[in-house]
Amino acid sequence: MELSVLDEDRWGAGEHTGHWWAQARTIRERVLRLPFLRQLADGSLDPGAFAEYLQQDAFYLAEYSRALALLAAKAPSAGAGAFWAGSAHTAVEAEQALHGQLLSDPLLADLPRAQAPSPTTRGYMHSLVAACAVRPYAVGAAAVLPCFWIYAEVGLALSGGAQEVAEHPFRRWVAEYGDPEFAASARGAVALVEEAAREASAPMREQMREAFLDACRWEELFWDTAHRREVWTR
Repeated sequence: MELSVLDEDRWGAGEHTGHWWAQARTIRERVLRLPFLRQLADGSLDPGAFAEYLQQDAFYLAEYSRALALLAAKAPSAGAGAFWAGSAHTAVEAEQALHGQLLSDPLLADLPRAQAPSPTTRGYMHSLVAACAVRPYAVGAAAVLPCFWIYAEVGLALSGGAQEVAEHPFRRWVAEYGDPEFAASARGAVALVEEAAREASAPMREQMREAFLDACRWEELFWDTAHRREVWTR
């Protein structure tokens, strides 16, 4: 099933975030061409690959929530702090609860589970924690944005195709990430990063841009390596 990037205007991006999003278009197009997502869209994905993705995502979310909590502590306003802290809570509670429910489904329950993060999962989650712990707030915010934004784009792109498939085996996951509330959360993150970019110096904005694009590349690798079931070389 073919998936396409969405209308650029739907996210409320400003001058800076809109420019970075446009620069990431080639990455986003590659993401939506990945076999994992195309097969997820039409329901043909091997359940073992989906179970691998869910387990790697659970490893990732534990550290992603730490990164968001660190970002909340650095936030320049109460509103920004509340948004990042709320997102950290959602990553731990709601999304991991969803993963647990999906992995207990008869389709997936008896499949092998990864016992450790893959090299890509480890690299991505550690890069975000480092960005939020030791880099300025603006750079950390730019680094975590692609997880909000690319996931929202993927969710909306998938939801349209999945609706055409009767008894889609992964409908629950697709519905969660294609939900308008998730898209609204992405728009909230875009707005906060745009605000930080407006207030940043030109050199700081360049650091933000680099952190954003690096995280977009990590997103592409994360989706792809779950499909390939990447493991450490012995």
